[in-house]
Amino acid sequence: MARKDTLTGKGALSGNSRSHALNATRRKWNLNLQKIKVMDEDGRVFTIKVSARTLRTLKKQDKVVG
Repeated sequence: MARKDTLTGKGALSGNSRSHALNATRRKWNLNLQKIKVMDEDGRVFTIKVSARTLRTLKKQDKVVG
């Protein structure tokens, strides 16, 4: 499974690690994914994986169950 936010579609970022001598090695910044339960308009509960930033937004909108 890809490390992606289910709602926003955001994924991991990639770039270089730079040493003091400016040597470049590839690295990846993964998302801080959290499993949460969300209720839709019909009252059904789904378990999805969202990033911590998206979770803050959902909590503001009172969409998170539990």
